[in-house]
Amino acid sequence: MTLNFDKLGFGAAAIGNLYRAIPDADARAVVEAAWDAGLRYFDTAPHYGFGLSEKRLGAALADLVPQGQAILSTKVGRRLDSVPDADLSQQRQGFVSPEPYQSVFDYSYDAVMRSYEASRQRLRRDRIDILYVHDIGRFAHGDAHAARIRELMDGGFRALIELRAAGAVGAIGLGVNEIAVCEEVMARADIDLILLAGRYTLLEQGPLDSLLPLCVKKDVRIILGGPFNSGILAQGVRHGGAVHYDYGPAPADIVARVGRMEDICADFGIALGAAALQFPLAHPAVATVIPGIGSVRHLQSALDLMGQAIPAAFWQALKDEALIDPRAPVPSA
Repeated sequence: MTLNFDKLGFGAAAIGNLYRAIPDADARAVVEAAWDAGLRYFDTAPHYGFGLSEKRLGAALADLVPQGQAILSTKVGRRLDSVPDADLSQQRQGFVSPEPYQSVFDYSYDAVMRSYEASRQRLRRDRIDILYVHDIGRFAHGDAHAARIRELMDGGFRALIELRAAGAVGAIGLGVNEIAVCEEVMARADIDLILLAGRYTLLEQGPLDSLLPLCVKKDVRIILGGPFNSGILAQGVRHGGAVHYDYGPAPADIVARVGRMEDICADFGIALGAAALQFPLAHPAVATVIPGIGSVRHLQSALDLMGQAIPAAFWQALKDEALIDPRAPVPSA
């Protein structure tokens, strides 16, 4: 299946009520605004609000466009178990959701097949364009990683291959936060895409060593999630508030590095967030960047940042001060 991505896509975790509740009308408004602005790729998962993100995204897109005009991805590997006694007003697993479920890791064949069918129903789709395996790897599973990867390779991945072969899914891949598991799976299985969150950014270029060259060699495209590294590359470090990096408080060396980046941005009159959004796209393996978008204001900010002109001298300044890897391709002016 040929998938044509634009530079900017839509990460739909926030409309699953990530960290805070968003009214249905506001969630619908941001999806409609994204479509009107030209965004055509939307990524979600059952874990995002325990089905809420999928329901909201599916309802909005079903009314907006015929099937086939939007690229839609979701994930498998976390089944939704009922929790009838849960306090739905409180945050659970990061979400404040009215859906009475919790997500539980399960990479078995049956769980993947059931997850696909449930997602298809929530998304109101006859088929799903992209199906990612959600959060496989040591980052999520620690010492249980070996058992989880066996469960996936012996069960869930067989389901993915069957779905792709039947045309029920257009492409399959991984949705992860780490590099090592991508290379581990690519050595054993045929995947099309990797949704890599936070690992190839203005702050991190580790994938240049082996993962990105491997992706180019095998024609596996990277969907770059988490381009702001949990917010620090969107907000900077000069605002006086809390500074987050990689899902937690930012360490001092990261704060200092981002501060120096902000200084160089100020010298060139550009926004740090613009550099963060545009930088990953220069690599030939990266197909699109998908920041999390939870409001029309956030959408407009992302559009503005993506459209900001950045001179070649800015990227060279970052390299001269060893703030980005000298091997990293950079956007052309």
